[in-house]
Amino acid sequence: MSAGATPSRTLGRDLAQILLSSRPISWINTAFPFAAAYLLTTRELDATLLVGTLYFLIPYNLAMYGINDVFDYASDLANPRKGGIEGALLAPRIHRATLWAAAGTNIPFLAYLVIVGNPASWFWLAVSVFAVIAYSAPVLRFKERPFLDSMTSSTHFVSPAIVGLALAGASVTSATTLTLVAFFLWGMAAHAFGAVQDVGPDREAGISSIATVIGARATVRLSLSLWVLAGAAMLLTPWPGPLAAVLALPYVVNAAPWWNVDDAGSAATNRAWRRFIALNYFAGFLATMILILAWVS
Repeated sequence: MSAGATPSRTLGRDLAQILLSSRPISWINTAFPFAAAYLLTTRELDATLLVGTLYFLIPYNLAMYGINDVFDYASDLANPRKGGIEGALLAPRIHRATLWAAAGTNIPFLAYLVIVGNPASWFWLAVSVFAVIAYSAPVLRFKERPFLDSMTSSTHFVSPAIVGLALAGASVTSATTLTLVAFFLWGMAAHAFGAVQDVGPDREAGISSIATVIGARATVRLSLSLWVLAGAAMLLTPWPGPLAAVLALPYVVNAAPWWNVDDAGSAATNRAWRRFIALNYFAGFLATMILILAWVS
């Protein structure tokens, strides 16, 4: 403990760091899919909607990103992006506390969702939790398995929607399937593009990723293709689904200038990544408007 620091002040700072590790700026990215899927299916405000939304808002993200920050600490030290909204740089002395906090906040919510759930929701909840753990935890480390890293990351965001649909007893339709496929392609594109900025630090740390394996230029081009495919998939859904195809355009415009980026200049894509974070809020607003239109149709 540093001179002059009181136990309560140190505890407060540690708790703040643990909370920061959950990436508060990204909480909505997992809570919204669950809430939208569940509410559009049931059209009711109930306890499961509240509990599920709260779970995918905070505890789920604490597990997903907290585990990542603990087991990526060594490589994060060399990454200039870490230590802010793009990821906490957790002091080793609070690594164990972070893992305990993740487990302690997740278990009660998961228990409730299992109790009120059904076999389909249990399966998808298990897939969701497994993907969260497998991405960063030792041995599994899906984040170091190229292509599987992007697929697992996309699962982090798509699975809450599937859990919501399953809990609500939604029927499987072609429109729902196409929407989930489009969302999954969007998630893969987002992860792959985000990996480009870390090509340098990841290679120095010996971490494999989709971007370190196929290179910055190929990864950007793959991301753009996936965003275009995601938009095209939405064009095949019933009205007002095709309106959501427009949501892919801002991401394409944001990433397109990096079409020819090389590995040496890959770190500069962080500028586009920061805009990407803001774009998520803009796209989320438009998606909400489309969902409201679907609600009243």
